[in-house]
Amino acid sequence: MRRSTNSPKGCAPCPRALAWFDALGPEAQYDVLRHLHNHCLQARVVEEDGPRSVLRAGLRPTHTPAVLIVRGRIEQQLGRIVQLTPPDERRKSFRLLIAVLAIADERRRERFCSDGCGHWWHNLPAPA
Repeated sequence: MRRSTNSPKGCAPCPRALAWFDALGPEAQYDVLRHLHNHCLQARVVEEDGPRSVLRAGLRPTHTPAVLIVRGRIEQQLGRIVQLTPPDERRKSFRLLIAVLAIADERRRERFCSDGCGHWWHNLPAPA
C-alpha cells in the first residue's frame, strides 16, 4: 500500500483502500477481514505485534479492535476482531489487520526471505 504520513512507517491503508472496503457490503467486508486474518496467521503474527499494529493503524488504544489485540493469545483475538459487526468497528478492524500483517510480513521477510524467495505476495505492485 502507499505510504501515509498518518502512522509510523506508513502502514495504514491508503484512502483508496479504505474507500474500497467501505463500499463493500457486510458479507464481503467479513470475507476480506477473514482473508486478512488468515494471512496474518500465515505470516506468523506474534503477541508483540499487537501494540505496534495499533500504533501503525492509527487507532486509539480504547478502540475495540485495539483493546482485543493487546489482550494476549493474538490468534484468538484476531478471530474476535474479524467477528466485530458495527461498520465503524469493521473499518477499524480492516486498518488494524492491514497493520499487523505488515509488521508480521516485515519480520518474516527479514528472517526468511532476505536472500530471495518465491513468495508471489512480495512482488505485488503498489497501488497508483
